[in-house]
Amino acid sequence: MRLGELEFTPIADALDLVAEPVRRDVQRHGGQGLWVSPIDPGLADTAEFCAHYGIALTQSANCVVVEAKRAERVWYAACLVLATTRADVNGVVRKRLDARKISFAPMAAAVSRSGMEYGGITPLGLPDDWPVLIDEQVLAQAQVVVGSGVRASKILAEPGRLASLPNAEVLSIVKAG
Repeated sequence: MRLGELEFTPIADALDLVAEPVRRDVQRHGGQGLWVSPIDPGLADTAEFCAHYGIALTQSANCVVVEAKRAERVWYAACLVLATTRADVNGVVRKRLDARKISFAPMAAAVSRSGMEYGGITPLGLPDDWPVLIDEQVLAQAQVVVGSGVRASKILAEPGRLASLPNAEVLSIVKAG
């Protein structure tokens, strides 16, 4: 399957291109609706990736890891939003997670807890106890490009496959304006 300048292969045929947690997710839940393509890891950041490979920002989704706190409890969640939008972390996301305080997770924590490379974190294969909040605008797309757990490839996903993840919840989480 081709998108922009990239040729995507069914993910089950190229599991060597993705991070170990993503491989486990595909082995457990199947690769239906998922394709993968190698990219230049130096171009993994969204704006550079889209410009170089001819992918519209509206076809690319970013997965951000947040760290939530309430009293002594600390937990993590992921938010998936289109590259043209920003998650309302301090409003909608904090309230949905019932957190007293919330922030973007420190890079070291996001990497070590997800088992993925920074700049390649994806909702696929995240720890089972992490909520995965997916903005409803992601589901309005026919397909979206997301990370693969490593910076050297990207996944093309049918949004319904992402919404079917065990801890996924679809809601409006983007910042207004």
